Amino acid sequence: MSPQPEERNADQRLEERVAQQVRRLKQAQKDRRTLLGFAANLGTLGVLFILPVVVGAYLGRWIDGLFEGYSVRWTVSLIVLGVVVGAMNAYLFIRE
Repeated sequence: MSPQPEERNADQRLEERVAQQVRRLKQAQKDRRTLLGFAANLGTLGVLFILPVVVGAYLGRWIDGLFEGYSVRWTVSLIVLGVVVGAMNAYLFIRE
């Protein structure tokens, strides 16, 4: 006696789900991050965040030095802008 069409469809769906889960497990094993890979990602994330802040600080200090009197208006403004740009960089890197 052969299986009925409903049972055959259920068996096929079960086999497809199991095959899909096996593929996902194999992909997860292949994509498993190592300690070195994690450290590299963390270092890249740090550079992406800190670099705009440092560049903003130096650029702001240089612009403030061009004008007479002591002012930190450009320095503070460009540091804040660097924090915003760094946060966006970090967000986009993590999202990728």
